[in-house]
Amino acid sequence: MDAITYTQARKNFSSVMNQVCDDHAPVIITRQSERPVVMMSLEDYSAIEETMYLLKSPANAQRLYQALEKLKGKDYQKQELIEE
Repeated sequence: MDAITYTQARKNFSSVMNQVCDDHAPVIITRQSERPVVMMSLEDYSAIEETMYLLKSPANAQRLYQALEKLKGKDYQKQELIEE
């Protein structure tokens, strides 16, 4: 994850926003005598929020983990979608 200073972020605000959206990589913004912050795209933030929601339930997290393991082991059946 890249880190830039507050001054750099302020000077290049538009390009930094474009970078985090285009690269899907957050940027750490450091500040003198203050805690750093992270800039990320709304799309990436929403994806993280959704993932956290889905993993909040231990039962759902286990089902998702098992589904991923099946995919990794190619233990699934491919089916065609029904078109009406």
